[in-house]
Amino acid sequence: GLQVPNLTGGIAEMLPNHHITKPVLIGEIQADGQFDIVSQTEEVPGDAWTDFLPESAVLISDWQTLNCGMYNTETETCVQLNSNY
Repeated sequence: GLQVPNLTGGIAEMLPNHHITKPVLIGEIQADGQFDIVSQTEEVPGDAWTDFLPESAVLISDWQTLNCGMYNTETETCVQLNSNY
């Protein structure tokens, strides 16, 4: 739940899945290699696992409630108990 100012003027929040909220920026690359931002969203929550792959669509990460970063919602088990780092 830690909240801090981010570099785009909003507030980044640490979520129970250990990912942060951040805005999505769409831009054009300029001739000098810099970006011209043409669109920006409000902060969106980071997701640990993609819903677009069947293998990870059933996974959630919730360190606050489940104490697990790779919880399988079908088998109701924590697949990974320890960090890889």
